[in-house]
Amino acid sequence: MTSTLARPGAKTPRRAWAGLAVLLLPVLLVSMDMSVLYLAMPTLTQSLDPSATQQLWILDIYGFMIAGLLITMGNLGDRIGRRNILLAGATVFGIASALAAFAPSAGVLIAARALMGLGGATLLPSSLALISTLFPEDRSRATAIGVWTAFFAGGSAVGPIIGGVLLHHFWWGSVFLINAPVLLVLLVLGPLLLPEHRASARGPLDWVSVLLSIGGILPIVYAIKRLAAEGFDLPAVGIGIVGALLLTAFVRRQRHLEEPLLDLSLFRRGLFSVAIGSSTVGMLALAGMSYLTSVYLQSVTGRDPLAAALLGIPGAVVVFVFSMSGARIGRVFGTKTTFVLALGLAALGNLMLLGVGVNGGIGWYVAGSVVAGAGFGIAFTLVSEVAVSSVPPERAGSAVGISETSFELGNGLGLALLGSLAALVFRSGGNFGSTLGETVAEAGDDTARIDSARESFVTGMHVATTAGAVLLAAMAAIAFFARTGTPAKEAAVKAASH
Repeated sequence: MTSTLARPGAKTPRRAWAGLAVLLLPVLLVSMDMSVLYLAMPTLTQSLDPSATQQLWILDIYGFMIAGLLITMGNLGDRIGRRNILLAGATVFGIASALAAFAPSAGVLIAARALMGLGGATLLPSSLALISTLFPEDRSRATAIGVWTAFFAGGSAVGPIIGGVLLHHFWWGSVFLINAPVLLVLLVLGPLLLPEHRASARGPLDWVSVLLSIGGILPIVYAIKRLAAEGFDLPAVGIGIVGALLLTAFVRRQRHLEEPLLDLSLFRRGLFSVAIGSSTVGMLALAGMSYLTSVYLQSVTGRDPLAAALLGIPGAVVVFVFSMSGARIGRVFGTKTTFVLALGLAALGNLMLLGVGVNGGIGWYVAGSVVAGAGFGIAFTLVSEVAVSSVPPERAGSAVGISETSFELGNGLGLALLGSLAALVFRSGGNFGSTLGETVAEAGDDTARIDSARESFVTGMHVATTAGAVLLAAMAAIAFFARTGTPAKEAAVKAASH
């Protein structure tokens, strides 16, 4: 192992905290770019005229590329240096952001988003791994990880707000171009404040596992989206089966490798499975809720992007605040009980959106986003803590890689499953176009058709967010009945508190 930063003592030096501030930049950008397009989609649709399928790919190809590559990039960073791969990924992310900002067509934008996902996949695991090098002392490291998690969870919530401000003053491409100055700061200060770190004596990366994981995830996602949007389709079923077979081969291969890309034994440790399930289902519900309500606020209520963004501020603030305090709440009530309470709050917030209608109910939206935000913030903070405390120190990197992948996968699945479900209900409500925006544009002065389309969209949103609430409640029940042991670190913290 090589390191350019001296090992700090009990008192963490200022340089480490300055390094943490630099590491928060890519975390904020990656999580923001999951959600920043929610508000931009209506204006982007007018400019590029993407099909309904292209709209979904614009939204979720980024998240799925990150999900498919996170564990791979974490392993690669161990071999070539975590700071090296962080800076290389930031460069790719910046170039792809510029390409997306000036994309002349939906196809080019999809390709740029995929390239952003490739760069983004290097940023999350390397930034969290470098925190362990910057903060070797337990207490300061726990504080740093808590701040990192809050920015990760909060970034997804503030993305639509920042997007709304930009869209109020600039064209839709500005939501991507804003990445450039932030990444420039990272590229300048990163070599000065961040240590290099390479793990010693690692074998070669298993590229067969890499190809099997990506080749399994993307076909299954495509098949789910196609079936949800178009109904039963034989080619989609065939593609889904191919993806399932590749993922099965991936899992079987991991069981026989000395250095697997995915350590399956982690799922038998304590609360680890509960944490991963909670992060996946939580991000699934949050992504679906954020996307659908953003479209609702603009295309149904007629608000501009800035006005819609301002209504999202209370929920964003609550997510950030409860992300910072989630660990303390977990120590008071116990990790397992806190997971149940947090998931229950998130489910309740989703159900409160049933009070939202075509001609009113904005108060229900604000209240629902605040209640759900408290639940999501608490749950997401606990995931990182459990991922580390459930495993021995030498396996913490692998565990964190899995937890980050579950966040990204949940985000993509939320858009694919809940977004497609809402679209299916919307189209079944009448002879409408592929999207609400397209239908309103085609209707012209036909106010009856516009009102009917908006009513159908709200119905689809209600069905999708209720489905998200059901999934959250089911995960809360699983957490409640799960037979879990107490991780060693958690037991030590409880003993110390008494």
